[in-house]
Amino acid sequence: MSQDERGRPVYMRIADRLRRRILSGELSEGDKLPSTPEIAREYKVARNTASDALGLLVTEGLAVARPGSGTYVRARPRRRRLVRAWNRNAMGGSPFARLMEDYAQVGSWDYESRTGQAPPAVRERLGLPEPQGDEPDTVHTSYLFRGDGQPVQLSQSWEPLAITRGTPVVLPEDGPYAGLGVVARMRQIDVLVTHAAEVVSARVALTTESSALDVAPGAIVLTVERTYYADARAVETADIVIPVDRYEVVYGTSVWDVPR
Repeated sequence: MSQDERGRPVYMRIADRLRRRILSGELSEGDKLPSTPEIAREYKVARNTASDALGLLVTEGLAVARPGSGTYVRARPRRRRLVRAWNRNAMGGSPFARLMEDYAQVGSWDYESRTGQAPPAVRERLGLPEPQGDEPDTVHTSYLFRGDGQPVQLSQSWEPLAITRGTPVVLPEDGPYAGLGVVARMRQIDVLVTHAAEVVSARVALTTESSALDVAPGAIVLTVERTYYADARAVETADIVIPVDRYEVVYGTSVWDVPR
């Protein structure tokens, strides 16, 4: 084999043929793919080329490599819906925990909070001025959200210390109002969250994200830049990462939020 007239590499063309067999159902979940030597013999290519073809399918999330055993068609999980609705958030408590209850799952999350200075893009979203020396001006919390122990989404959240410093809600996951969610926590210090804005996009998962979410390297993830406001003032912003092979996002709103 050699590259065709459009210059498509041989390993990609081999991967195309194997991919079609997977997507058509000819090769089912758990089936073993041809080995590197078998592909090399069938297509009369070098073993490195055959290995690259299998590696591409692994990167795409269609196959999984098991050392000492071979490469197998990866199980494709049933996609579930993550509902992002303002009226759900406004109810108070943890919107994520309630969502997992809808699926009869237990919602939980790992987290780490620390004070510091937010990066420039986040400062702009929060409307923060230039930092003063090394003085911390935000609480940054990293989350890994789980449903029945399995990864669901990641989140990086920032809250301005100008709002929460010295209050019982300064740490989102510690204290008397831990885990209640942004809307309910802010209500405890008389900050009324009035609305949220979200910017949605998609990209390839970072290596650390792939590991945390247990998805294949190179998998596509949905990204959500979410900011909560009390009227015109931003009170929290977060970068949320969701694997698209497991979840689709549905947006909803109360009829009272729709202009008439």
